[in-house]
Amino acid sequence: MLCRSADLMAEAHASGSGIAAFNVITLEHVQAVADAAERTGRPAIVQISQNAVRHYGGDVMPLAAATAAAATRGRARLALHLDHVEDTGLLHRTAECGASSVMFDASRLGDEENIAATRAAARWAHDHGLFVEAELGEIGGKGSAHDPGVRTDPKEAARFVAETGVDALAVAVGSSHAMVSRTAQLNLELISRIRREVPVPLVLHGSSGVPHPTLRAAVEHGMTKINIGTLLNVAFTRAVREVLAEGPDLVDPRRYLAPARAAMTDTIADCLTALAPPGSS
Repeated sequence: MLCRSADLMAEAHASGSGIAAFNVITLEHVQAVADAAERTGRPAIVQISQNAVRHYGGDVMPLAAATAAAATRGRARLALHLDHVEDTGLLHRTAECGASSVMFDASRLGDEENIAATRAAARWAHDHGLFVEAELGEIGGKGSAHDPGVRTDPKEAARFVAETGVDALAVAVGSSHAMVSRTAQLNLELISRIRREVPVPLVLHGSSGVPHPTLRAAVEHGMTKINIGTLLNVAFTRAVREVLAEGPDLVDPRRYLAPARAAMTDTIADCLTALAPPGSS
């Protein structure tokens, strides 16, 4: 069933678990998230980034419609979220495409410009019943990101949330986008400090590079939403390569897309299980 991101976030926050959010690019990605959520009985957030929308010629509806269809055919609870939206035109399509939340990303701007742009986006989104995530400064590894050693200052994070009115905040605590090895080390003490200062749920971007035990520790220290994308693409691509290596003359894409979807499903199910509430089966 299609749920609201705000409800899944609140539930995860209250239960001491994390809510996993998976970035999707193809129909196989969407199906894998739905199938893994069904298998594990765990909710999940399906994320469509502005880059993915650009891949489809600027049209958000193909993946959004696929997510809605996948959500209605099973019992798994799924929410739809637009990720790293910099374009206000796409922001204003959030509710129209069936998403209940959006990450508005003005982090490439200076601090005051980021606050002003994010405040305006949050006001518009709240007027339309949407949950809003934002980011104070760039997360390491995204575009022309700052030095990976830079971390979110708890006091600055609290100010940013107070002045923008956002509902969730992505913070820089050691992860980095597009990592293909799970070697990132998080500053757990910093997560706790930010949690004490910031009244809204915290979001970890770049979680594909973080080992499961560290992700669980991050949740225990105050992280709520865990964004995962590259990990799915690694599983997808590895499966495709294996199939094509065994059958270099294959031309039917279904022969390698099905194993790729299955590999992503296993990867997603593993992530969902790792972030389940303590003591759950």
